[in-house]
Amino acid sequence: MGRLILIIDDDPDFADAVTSLLVANDFEVEYAANGEIGFAKATSQKPALILLDVMMTTKTEGFDLARRLKEESRTSQIPIILVTGIRRDLNVPFSFEPDADWLPVKAVIEKPIRPDHLLKTIRDYLA
Repeated sequence: MGRLILIIDDDPDFADAVTSLLVANDFEVEYAANGEIGFAKATSQKPALILLDVMMTTKTEGFDLARRLKEESRTSQIPIILVTGIRRDLNVPFSFEPDADWLPVKAVIEKPIRPDHLLKTIRDYLA
């Protein structure tokens, strides 16, 4: 099982907290503060899994990046877990569900996250 997790999130405090959790559980971690850097790291380093925020440079950057990663042959097989606070931040009355075309991710986890739930979800998709 690959152990490199790429976190793409513009919140360095969130990334630091998740990095600490993942390193304590024997994962390697790379970090990107936006979608462009994240795409470059994903294509060059080919992580085992990507944790992806939605609202970064734009309010839909994570949605757009998820589709871009699935269209790129070098990253199309990397599982993506969307980790987002968009529902809370924008008061969206519905949840987001993975979809092969519009939202090609394995799972959606709402912020704030429970560490045990995040670890279980990661392990499920790396197994």
